[in-house]
Amino acid sequence: MSMPMYASAEQVMRDKTDYARKGIARGRSVIVMSCEEGVLLIAENPSSTLHKVGEVYDRIGFAAVGRYNEFENLRQAGIRYADTRGFSYDRRDVTGRGLANAYAQTLGTIFSEALKPYEVEICVAEVGADIATDQLYRLTFDGSVVDEPGFVAMGGQSDAVTASVREGYAEAMPIGDAIRLAVHALANSAPDGQVREVPSRNLEAAVLERGKVGRSFRRFSAEYLDDLLGNGKSDAPEPGGSAAEPSE
Repeated sequence: MSMPMYASAEQVMRDKTDYARKGIARGRSVIVMSCEEGVLLIAENPSSTLHKVGEVYDRIGFAAVGRYNEFENLRQAGIRYADTRGFSYDRRDVTGRGLANAYAQTLGTIFSEALKPYEVEICVAEVGADIATDQLYRLTFDGSVVDEPGFVAMGGQSDAVTASVREGYAEAMPIGDAIRLAVHALANSAPDGQVREVPSRNLEAAVLERGKVGRSFRRFSAEYLDDLLGNGKSDAPEPGGSAAEPSE
């Protein structure tokens, strides 16, 4: 009679952690950053249809790296959570902290009980009345939550991106400067240390606009980013920008 295979709980958790980290490391980086006009969400994303940043509710945005179908499921679940809570109570009762707690429970349960963990890392961002009240929550594949001040960088080269952003980040910087800083950090995050070119068509960017009544999420067009990064004439949010995407 053959002996059944045995692995300790510690070994199983280590294997799951290594598996999830390898999957996340293949993803291109995302940066979420507080700035003067609101909260900037920017990602290196060649696809024009598969979004890595999106809207969840009035003042709440979502950014993610990793396996697309898994973090898209999480985003849609977050929208259902927010819509239900806002309908049952009040729209002001839907907060980034509450949504982050819900995601933490979901990711923690999947990590501990399912055979395969989610290969995702996500950020829940809520824009406040001022920079001091902005909330950026970073959630990892095992359900851990970290409240990050100022900015969050995620993805395969997150350490290099974080170091680059930290060098240039200043509180209350204009959104144009924030976009240029984020693109500079993405371009300097190559594993071989070389500076890459990150064309505007490969960028996905949006902002949670500060002080706006109702839905605050708005995407930037590639033309605006190209103009901003090409000649740096404008520091203001894109005038007459495209309308926010509808909630699902």
